[in-house]
Amino acid sequence: MRRPATALAGILVMLLATPVSAERIKDIARFAGVRANALTGYGIVVGLSGSGDDNFEYTVQSLKSVAARLGVVLPANINPGLKNAAAVMLTAELPPFAKPGQRLDVTVSALGKAKSLRGGTLLLAPMQGADGELYALAQGNLAVGGFGAEGKDGSKIVVGTPSSGRIPGGASVERSVPSPFAGSADLHLDLNEQDFSAARSVTEAINAALGGTPATTLDAATIAIRAPADGAARMALAARVESLDVSLAPPPARVIINARTGTVVIGGQVRILPVAIAHGNLTVRITENQRASQPSPLAGGATTVTQQSNIAVDEAPARMQMFAPGARLNDIVDAVNALGAAPGDLVAILEALKAAGALRAELTVI
Repeated sequence: MRRPATALAGILVMLLATPVSAERIKDIARFAGVRANALTGYGIVVGLSGSGDDNFEYTVQSLKSVAARLGVVLPANINPGLKNAAAVMLTAELPPFAKPGQRLDVTVSALGKAKSLRGGTLLLAPMQGADGELYALAQGNLAVGGFGAEGKDGSKIVVGTPSSGRIPGGASVERSVPSPFAGSADLHLDLNEQDFSAARSVTEAINAALGGTPATTLDAATIAIRAPADGAARMALAARVESLDVSLAPPPARVIINARTGTVVIGGQVRILPVAIAHGNLTVRITENQRASQPSPLAGGATTVTQQSNIAVDEAPARMQMFAPGARLNDIVDAVNALGAAPGDLVAILEALKAAGALRAELTVI
């Protein structure tokens, strides 16, 4: 079926860019070394209401290990059913400058066949960094948002993800991560996106605010800033740099297409060279009818039902739109709407424009 052009209003997202925009440096860049670190761990959740792993071997081994640490030795020939326990994986982020004793939020996810972690309690579990060192200890009661229900006939319903939950403040930091922020001779400011003009604009804004030339552009993403050795002075300098406003040139012309959802994002800097577009819509209609065949009274036959299918194809006349030289975003939108293109057709039109060399933009399909 042909989709109306008004459907593009909910699918086609337009970004109108101003010629020059002012941004805070803290929104477009970050200081090198000021970053979070991923932590992972393995643990056991107990106290479940019959929704655990049951008799998974690694869950049994883990529970025996936990019991042994507490002085309880389970016989080797005993393999208890663990419907009230589940093996889980733990994840958390260790923020920069985190100190021992601070709390972290922990995400807990079932590793085996546990159906739900609702009502469970995580036993004390270590959390390690990528270097294998212990950085936090996690323990606490889980908060689970989803739920599930199952009938005796095998039917079931699951809302959300009951096999995953969180423990707010469930981990305690045991070791801090050294940061190069305090020890390096210079502070290095890394842009979130590599851009030579943006790097130059940030460098000029820092030098204008601080006086002289304390900032130097190293490449398209890094600016080096001379900083004092005193820790308090370095912090004050970083805070002042982050609060500065910088005027940035418009971003590169881009068209982003999400092939799965049909969403199209067109930047305001996109231009179209002189080109004509013809677009026609093909509509296919299939109708199914059932007809009863009744034999005569003396024929001795049986009444039968036959299926009748009707297929009709309608092709709308192709309409052509002409783009004048230097057509901008609003011209593209008006032309696409005039053609009556559905979101799926819009993707094909943009790809054809790019192949013809008429689309002055980077076309990215995600």
